[in-house]
Amino acid sequence: MTDEPIATIQKAFSLNMDKDKYGTIAEIGAGQEVSHFFFRAGGAAGTIAKTISAYDMDFSDAIYGEEEDKRYVTENRVKKMLDKEFRLVLERVGDKRPEKSTYFAFADTITAKSYSQKGECHGWLGIKLQLFPGTAPCEILLHVRMLDESNLMQQEAVGILGVNLIYGAFNYYTDIERLIRSLGDNLEWGRLEIDLIRFTGPHFEDVDNRLMALKLVEMELSDAVVFATDRKTLVHPSELFYNRELMIMRSMFKPVTNVSIDMMNGGIEIFLRTAGVNVQMAMAVPEISIAEMRKLGSFDMQDILDRVDCLNLLNYPVIVSNYLRFFRVRAYLGRYTKGKVAFVLGIPNLTTLFDADYYEGLKGGILGAFASLFDRETLLFVYPMRSPDDPEQIITAETFPVPEPLKFFYYYLQANNMILPVERYNDANMHIWPEDILKQIKRGRGEWETSVPEMVAEEIIRRGLFGFDTG
Repeated sequence: MTDEPIATIQKAFSLNMDKDKYGTIAEIGAGQEVSHFFFRAGGAAGTIAKTISAYDMDFSDAIYGEEEDKRYVTENRVKKMLDKEFRLVLERVGDKRPEKSTYFAFADTITAKSYSQKGECHGWLGIKLQLFPGTAPCEILLHVRMLDESNLMQQEAVGILGVNLIYGAFNYYTDIERLIRSLGDNLEWGRLEIDLIRFTGPHFEDVDNRLMALKLVEMELSDAVVFATDRKTLVHPSELFYNRELMIMRSMFKPVTNVSIDMMNGGIEIFLRTAGVNVQMAMAVPEISIAEMRKLGSFDMQDILDRVDCLNLLNYPVIVSNYLRFFRVRAYLGRYTKGKVAFVLGIPNLTTLFDADYYEGLKGGILGAFASLFDRETLLFVYPMRSPDDPEQIITAETFPVPEPLKFFYYYLQANNMILPVERYNDANMHIWPEDILKQIKRGRGEWETSVPEMVAEEIIRRGLFGFDTG
């Protein structure tokens, strides 16, 4: 969000006064709020060729074609809208306007709060535009969650965001970071969340969409983004997690080590034999939180993306989030799946989880956090650790030193099989600590290569990741 954002009406007026830009606005689901700003600003006839809203499904299908899954608030739907409206602009006025004209189509498909809408309020927005006369178009797509409590406020937020997108696409296309930041102009924090952004087209060929997704998290326009396993694709969590059974491992993964893999393998083994888990829908997902990095001012997007790449090599999708506490992650996943959710964690994380100071300043404190974490039968799988005081002693879920005030609560969770020990683990890996491996990596090749998966070691060496000494 810029220091002095340009007012929404002023942005719309500026575009209206630019006679070289001409296009259409198509909106479904939250009123004609984007076009409304252009008409309020005055002079819209100079920029807007047409506005359209098709709320009836049959009308919408007649214009843009039927959707096989009968869903209308989707990426596929907004892309159909953009493609058709942009084509019509060129067909109808492309040879009638000055040669220096550039054309655009903006579209959104939204499900906003209403008397019948009980689910999540969200939508897709996009713009397809020529950045220079006669050139092939570029495209920017967003997925947004709307967090306002009233329909009118959600409509207004969509309108502001739409104007920001159109203005930013035309004015900040040479500075993608500024473009992304400007999407939050004139919107108070907490009104909406942009959890996916995608740039395509000839002018954006060098844009790394995965890095741009991390920008959303860094700028607090989103709390979390999801990376597919192919090291190329951003995926919306609703596509990946819908009705899945999810086992999450929270870690820095700098780097991912053999212990990390052993933990996920041991955890998923328990998960797959848990009552009620659909084995075919189960998946293990690593999560990297940047919350502590933000506190320390050490947020390095390329470094985070390198960690994602290494996990993708092992065929894991990855969540990168702003969430500090476990219950926040649980709530996030609950938006997309009704399946079971488990966390596999080591003794250090379990210690933090049962540390009252960890919840300082949080309403409800540690009990409120636990209530939120376990309200949907969340499971914790605890991976053992050698005692730092006695290497011969193994600390497990059963021998974990629970703080005295929480002992009976801990026993309750154990008795109800909500805290379970990881029983199958590789004792030979228990000496591995990521901090030690990272120090060794910075010295070049060495014994550390046996402490990480082979293909990860090869990637670190080949690309010089994590400060690897190539000399």
